[in-house]
Amino acid sequence: MLPIKYYKADASTFVIKTVNGKVKRQGKGLSFFYNPTTTSISALPINVQEAPFIFGLQTSDFQTVKVQGQVSYRLEEAEKTAELMNFTLAKDGLSFISEDPMRLSERVIRNIQTTVQTAMQASSLRDALVSVQSLVKLLNETLGDDQSIKQMGIGILGVSISAITPTPETSKALEAVAREEILKESDDAIYGRRKASVEQERTIKEAELKTELSVQQKQQEMEEQRAENQRVLLRSQAQIAQEQIQAEIDQENQRSAFVSQKADNSRTEADAEQYAITAKMNAFKTLPVENLKAMALANMDPEQLMAMAFDSLAQNAGKIGELTITPDLFGKLMKS
Repeated sequence: MLPIKYYKADASTFVIKTVNGKVKRQGKGLSFFYNPTTTSISALPINVQEAPFIFGLQTSDFQTVKVQGQVSYRLEEAEKTAELMNFTLAKDGLSFISEDPMRLSERVIRNIQTTVQTAMQASSLRDALVSVQSLVKLLNETLGDDQSIKQMGIGILGVSISAITPTPETSKALEAVAREEILKESDDAIYGRRKASVEQERTIKEAELKTELSVQQKQQEMEEQRAENQRVLLRSQAQIAQEQIQAEIDQENQRSAFVSQKADNSRTEADAEQYAITAKMNAFKTLPVENLKAMALANMDPEQLMAMAFDSLAQNAGKIGELTITPDLFGKLMKS
């Protein structure tokens, strides 16, 4: 009776069935019956594999650092991997006949170590401790172009660096240095605050002085403007007073001219009247006295005539013997 067995792989396993040295079937998740005496089965896991790593390396200034991280990879071309490494299952179909499957991660990690060591040797301790991001970028670029990894059919999905740490003694020394720098920065911050406070006070004082100076200048300008307004007012008042005086002078001049003209007119009238009287008197000189009296009596009122009559009686009273004046005559005089 032939020892026939049944093999079934899951979907994350790439299976290569070889009979008498010839590949009969290959693919993911195969299942088949086989004769263990003539058939060999290679089972390669094609799911994502994760391998942690930790390296103790030296920097350019001869300081020891530990680089800890993890790499994710998978077999993208399982046929190439099977040609270079032995993934053949034992007769029981459960274990491998070689240690190559266990060493696959070691080969990937060895390539990572080479790149990381080169990077650490080119960096000082302080630079190395802060080079996580740049180192991750370098590893992804380097492993993606690594021909030895590609020839093995391995695809690098990603590399992460969780920590780059120095030795405990170096860490304490760095902590002391950092502590001193922090204290120095704290002191600098205190001095900076004091300096800023002094500068701020100086700025405020200068602003106050500028404000006070500006206020004084404004007050001086106001006083000057007030004095100028007062001078303008005084000039205006003086001009008004001068105009009033000039008006009074003009008025007095007009009055003087008026009085002078009036006096001239009065003299002219007096001269004319004197001339008229003189002419009359000269004319009267040539007339007889009786004619003059007749002319005077012709122009007199009855009362005046009566007064002249009594005056003549008074002058010739010695010549009059007896004169009788009745009350009727005085009554008529009083009535008139």
